[in-house]
Amino acid sequence: MSFHDPAALDCPFDFADALEFDPSLASLAERGPVSRIRLPYGEAEAWLVTSFAGVRQVTCDPRFSRAAIIGRDYPRMTPEPIVSPESINVTDPPYVTRLRQAAAQAFTRERVEAMRPAVDGVVAKLLSAVAETGPPADLVTSLSVPLPHLTICELLAVPEADRERLRAYTMRLLATSPAAREDAADAKAALREYFAGLIPARRDTPGEDLLSAMVTAPVAPGEEPLSDEELAVMAVTLILSGNDTATCQISNIVYLLLTRPEDQAALAADPARFPGALEELLRFIPFRKGVGIPRIALEDAEVEGTAIAAGDYVHVSYLAANRDPAVFPDPHTLDLERPVRPHMTFGWGGHHCLAAPLARAELDSAVTGLLTRFPDLRLAVAPEDIEWDTGTIRRFPVRLPVTW
Repeated sequence: MSFHDPAALDCPFDFADALEFDPSLASLAERGPVSRIRLPYGEAEAWLVTSFAGVRQVTCDPRFSRAAIIGRDYPRMTPEPIVSPESINVTDPPYVTRLRQAAAQAFTRERVEAMRPAVDGVVAKLLSAVAETGPPADLVTSLSVPLPHLTICELLAVPEADRERLRAYTMRLLATSPAAREDAADAKAALREYFAGLIPARRDTPGEDLLSAMVTAPVAPGEEPLSDEELAVMAVTLILSGNDTATCQISNIVYLLLTRPEDQAALAADPARFPGALEELLRFIPFRKGVGIPRIALEDAEVEGTAIAAGDYVHVSYLAANRDPAVFPDPHTLDLERPVRPHMTFGWGGHHCLAAPLARAELDSAVTGLLTRFPDLRLAVAPEDIEWDTGTIRRFPVRLPVTW
């Protein structure tokens, strides 16, 4: 195989037209499974892998390292790197395995099932407030934003008086404006400092919360327990993910269903169908813009017939992989009857989202609760009048006015 350096394509990945798929990303995927791109921030160009098979290879192949990006001005979407150098999101085996094993104690199937009443309780409280206030209502401020944040705070046992402050920090960290860089760095440091302050008490007198579960997680023979710093970074990762995917997806899913009345009616009539339909909704929705955290090739490698040189940055697109026609026939069609098969909305490989079971529980509880409680729910404005986020890496309506 011969190494080559084709002209890189500038990819701002700033498309934010409702939940339409980014045409530049679709075009890249159609050109081939691997492209050369240039992102808004960072020192270098990168490879972008868009096919399901290619993304699966890169995310599972130890020759592609996330840890190697630490200390480098890697190509990215945001001015300030979102992840901390110590974060589980930029570690490789065997270290990442140790961190994930500790975090996994917090998200076992049994523990998530035990969490479900707490999730349902938060949903019921929020929906009661919506009903009492009466139509119209903004589902973003009344459900999508508070539910994941309140749930993860509840599960981490964050005191109620601190919860709004932590939400403000997470929002500052997700901004894409160049002017937001210093503010985002300050917010990240504040979150780490906050959780570092909680850990000693959880170690001394552990409770039933997720942070206590991680603090007291059993340690394999010969391994060191996680340090307070590692645990604090883990908690920041959880609260960031708790305010990211689920927050966007509640609004996005409700928007899609309210603009597809037949699908809405079918799910309202038979809520038991929702878990299967949810997987198709998650696959279909472009929940973010562009790409996330890259990897660096530790040695020469080949992906989908393209030669990758040692030291090259490699990004993957979970969004494009979810639209790969080789895996999902007629991929740009939302089909709630589509047979369920694995998708990449929660990542893949060693960095698959550990909290995915919790996110699914939140989405199931929120959407089925909403459709059941408000069977005649509908948009209060025309779909084209809904304002969509343009200031962060996420895709979601800034407001979602509904009536019933």
